Amino acid sequence: MFKPFTQLFVALIAAVTLAGCSESNEPQAGVQYEVLPVALTEYDLSPVTEIFSLNCGHCRTMESAIPEIESLTNQKIGKVHVTFNESAQISAMIFYTAVMQLNDTPDHAFMEDLFAAVQMGGDATPEARQQALETAFTSRGLVSPYQLEKEQQVALFEYVQKAEEISVKGQINSVPTFIVNGKYQVLTAGHQDLEGIGKTINFLLTQP
Repeated sequence: MFKPFTQLFVALIAAVTLAGCSESNEPQAGVQYEVLPVALTEYDLSPVTEIFSLNCGHCRTMESAIPEIESLTNQKIGKVHVTFNESAQISAMIFYTAVMQLNDTPDHAFMEDLFAAVQMGGDATPEARQQALETAFTSRGLVSPYQLEKEQQVALFEYVQKAEEISVKGQINSVPTFIVNGKYQVLTAGHQDLEGIGKTINFLLTQP
């Protein structure tokens, strides 16, 4: 007489267990990612774009992980430099001086040179910082931020202005982070490892 009830109970437990597994295996809004308050699709960003700053120590650490994330997601990751404050604006000009001349994102070795120059210890002189930046550019046959001609300065301003618009419209207030399809922001703090970040990015790439 109790058999039907027992079977129903077992079926319900199984259903709840499966639902729980499904929820835990899928990235959750508010935990691993969030929807941007304003879509950034008008800016023609790469499907996966890192928002970062050359001043940010965590961003420098993340830079060393970018190749693995690109491998996990099969995506070439674009970059947007934030302009939170005066120091970030100066660093943005350094970064976009490279982007403007390469017409592309600097490779990982170039990025590391830029991070190293910007994040030189407090005992480094301004002259030493300038020399490190000069070398990072001239060793690659590029003009340094200190040697730009007027037309190049105008073009650079447009790059920086676009980056500022993206940061403000997307209400980006922490770095490093990733924007996917111009609509979703990955919450890096909600992940335990790079595999988790890659999983969330791959999930968001399939979302409308």
